[in-house]
Amino acid sequence: MATLHSFRAIRPSRDKAHLVVTRPVSTYSKSVLKAKLESNPYSFIRIIHPEFDKQIPQTNPNSKERFELVRSKYHEFIEEGIVFQDVEPHLYLYKQSTPTHEFLGIIGGASVEEYQQDKIKKHEATLTTREAMFTDYLDVVGYNAEPVLLSYPSNEILEGIYSSITSQRPEYEFSTTDRTKHELWILTHDEEVLVKAEFAKIEASYIADGHHRSASSAGLSARRNAAGVKTASSDYFLAFFMDEKRLNIREFNRLVDNLNGLSEHAFLEKLKEKFIVTHLEQACKPEQEHHITMNLSGSWYLLICKPELLNTTDPVACLDPEILTQTILTPILGIEDLKTSAAIQFIPGNVGLDAITTPIAQGKAKVGFVLYPVTMDQVKKVADNQLIMPPKSTWVEPKLRSGLTIYEI
Repeated sequence: MATLHSFRAIRPSRDKAHLVVTRPVSTYSKSVLKAKLESNPYSFIRIIHPEFDKQIPQTNPNSKERFELVRSKYHEFIEEGIVFQDVEPHLYLYKQSTPTHEFLGIIGGASVEEYQQDKIKKHEATLTTREAMFTDYLDVVGYNAEPVLLSYPSNEILEGIYSSITSQRPEYEFSTTDRTKHELWILTHDEEVLVKAEFAKIEASYIADGHHRSASSAGLSARRNAAGVKTASSDYFLAFFMDEKRLNIREFNRLVDNLNGLSEHAFLEKLKEKFIVTHLEQACKPEQEHHITMNLSGSWYLLICKPELLNTTDPVACLDPEILTQTILTPILGIEDLKTSAAIQFIPGNVGLDAITTPIAQGKAKVGFVLYPVTMDQVKKVADNQLIMPPKSTWVEPKLRSGLTIYEI
C-alpha cells in the first residue's frame, strides 16, 4: 500500500503566494538570484539565503550556524504573516500547467517506513556526504519545503476524483515568468478519505526526483528514533504523488572537452567497431532507442548500436546512457567516473541542442552526445530489481517549487 499522511502545511498567504514560491536556488544564475533577493522581500530565497542581509554575521556554507540562520529567517516569515500554518491537517491537490504539459497530483506526507521497506522504490545512488549534510540541515531548520516527486501506476478512479476537485475554485492560482501556471486545492475530509482509499491499493511508488531529499528524511527519522525524540511528523517526508503517465522524462545529454589524445579520424574509426556511423546533414535528436546523435567539432553523426551491444536481460546494461559509458566514454575517452570527472558535462534535454553546439563552436568542448529519453518502464524495471541507473540518466518534469506547502518536522 502507499500511505498518504495529511499534514498542517505552512503556506503563503493568498495574496503573496506568487511572490513566496521559488524554483530551486541552483537553477538561477548568480545575477538573477541577486536581483530576486534585492527586489522581492517575500521570496522563499530570503529564507534559504539569510546571509543576504548584511546585518547578519556571515557564516560558512552548510554549517550549523548557517542552518540556524535559515531557521531564524523562516520564523521571521511566520511572525510577519507572510506564511501561516493550517489549523487542520490536509492533503493538497497541485496542478502545474506549462505550454506543453499538465502535471497534476497530491501533496502529502510519504512514509519513511515504506521508503525503508522499498515500497517507495529507488533507482539512483546517493552520495553519503550530501545525504548527511541534508539530514543535518533538516534537523536544524525543522521543515521540508521542496517535495520529493513520487510516481504511481495510473488509476482512473483517482483521476476522476481529481477532476471533481479541479472543477472547484483553487485556493491559489497564479502564473510565473517561465510561463507556468500553478493551482492548489485543499482537500476536504471526504475527498481525503476517497483518495487515501485508492492509494491504499497501490503496491509501490517510485522516486522520480529527490533521492537525496528522501534519503536524508529517512536518516533524520532514524537519528531521532535513536535519540528517543521520535515525533509523528519525522516518520514522514514531504512528497508530490503523481500518475506516472503525467511525468515528462527527458534525456540528459553529454558534452566532453577532449578526445583523450585521439585524432577525429581515429576516434570515428574506434566508434565504427561498436556502432553504425552515418554522417548527418543537420543537427537532430535521435528518434528511437539505441540511436545516439553526436556532434564532433561541428559535424553531426548518427550512431546506431550494433546488435552485440544490446543486453536485453540486464535492466541497466540495455540503457543508452550505460551503453554510451561502457563503449565510448570510459574505454575510448578515458572517463572512469562520471560523477567526478572534470572532462564531462551533463546537459538536460529541455535546453535544446544549442547547449551542445555552442560550446563546441566556441572551442570549450570537443564532442557532444544526444540520447533518446529513458522510459518510465525502464526506470521501474531498474528500481524493481534494486539496481542503480547511470548518473544523470533522466531529466524529470515537473520541477517543483519551494515554499508552496512547507512540512514541519
